[in-house]
Amino acid sequence: MASTIETPSPQDIPATTAPATWPTHPQIEPHETRNFFVLVVHQIVFRIGWMFKTESVIIPAFLDAVAGAGWLRGCLPILCRLGQSVPPVFIADRVRCLRRKKLALAVCALLMSIPFGVLAVTCWMTHGHYPIWIAALFLFLYFSFFCIGGIYQMSFGTLQGKLIRPTRRGRLLLTSTFWGTIPAIAITVWLMPEWISEQPPAYGHIFGFVSICFFISGLIVFICSEPADKKLSPNSKARAAVGEAMQALRDDANLRRLVAVVMLAGTGLLVFPHYQALASERLGLTGGHLVVWVVVQSASVGLLSILVGYLADFRGNRLTLQLSVVATAIAPALAIVLTQLEPGWGAKLFWTVFIAMGVTPLVLRTVVNYTLEICEPPQHARYLSTVALCGGIPFLFSPLVGWMVDVVGFETVFAATVCLILLGGCVSLRLDEPRHHIGLDESRVIGLGTDE
Repeated sequence: MASTIETPSPQDIPATTAPATWPTHPQIEPHETRNFFVLVVHQIVFRIGWMFKTESVIIPAFLDAVAGAGWLRGCLPILCRLGQSVPPVFIADRVRCLRRKKLALAVCALLMSIPFGVLAVTCWMTHGHYPIWIAALFLFLYFSFFCIGGIYQMSFGTLQGKLIRPTRRGRLLLTSTFWGTIPAIAITVWLMPEWISEQPPAYGHIFGFVSICFFISGLIVFICSEPADKKLSPNSKARAAVGEAMQALRDDANLRRLVAVVMLAGTGLLVFPHYQALASERLGLTGGHLVVWVVVQSASVGLLSILVGYLADFRGNRLTLQLSVVATAIAPALAIVLTQLEPGWGAKLFWTVFIAMGVTPLVLRTVVNYTLEICEPPQHARYLSTVALCGGIPFLFSPLVGWMVDVVGFETVFAATVCLILLGGCVSLRLDEPRHHIGLDESRVIGLGTDE
């Protein structure tokens, strides 16, 4: 019978701002490179599917095709963030107690294919003529998707924290994001122009493709070589789950600062659904421009991942997070500037906004990696779920943001967003640097130095 890895309970580890350690183990280290590349392939396939449901372009464009109200578009961020932040808190302890964390990740990816599969079938059945009830169904499926997606993110972070050492997590982000960009762009350029240019656009094809990619990515996870942890009994009380999250915040000042950064910087996501509406209403850009924006944003994510990945491994996730947070303010600021130019110039240059937006997904990944470094492995799920829960609070105001766009205009809302993001950048200067305490045996990076 295979031996198990002894995993202490989070209650056995005092909350502290001391640096975490990576659980080197004879059953993990020999398979680290293999697991690294399995997770890379999983993320690449997952990323291809995600590109066809881009939150800043495809999703709001579809909702506008069904019902174009600003307040309804403003519901997207709150549904997204509530789904990502609340369920993980109640599932975190069960994920911690799973003997093999890859099961949680695989099942979540498989389940994430269902909402878009249902949506695709619905679009095919209605032949592109959407009755108003489609909006309600879409919002329900969208929320369900992100409920599963929040657990997916926590599961990925937990599995990564178990199988990949801290100084290789930046390389994992770099490899999966950069090399995922190439096939993602190629497939998008091949399929999406025809689908999006149809009248009405073939959203059924787009969402069906998303569903297939998520399903395949879930199957890939099972290839990971993961030794079983010691069997633990989960705490089934919901009150205890919330209490553990609050306890972590009370005991760890650095975690509280991280949460503040995430909440302030996360306001940039509140205006994500409004970029394409701004371009449409102010500059008259629609149709084929959507494909260009999707491709530009994906290429930007891929290229920026090179910088972010290397910076994270060699200089630490704290500095990477600080620079990335400040960089997220560029997109809303640039959008304001372009709308003030002559319409011809603003329309020609609006694609540059989506270059700046490419840093946002990398901020989210960097937050996960930084969180994994400031706590011990048995606390990974709890810390990740706590950060996600608190980070979802600003999104309660997203319908209000959508309403304000209709009332006071895009420019005022985007300017306020820039100010809040920069405030988050200031708070990030007070975060601790756990990388100072990582042992030399953990400083090796795949492809660099010598692995024994």
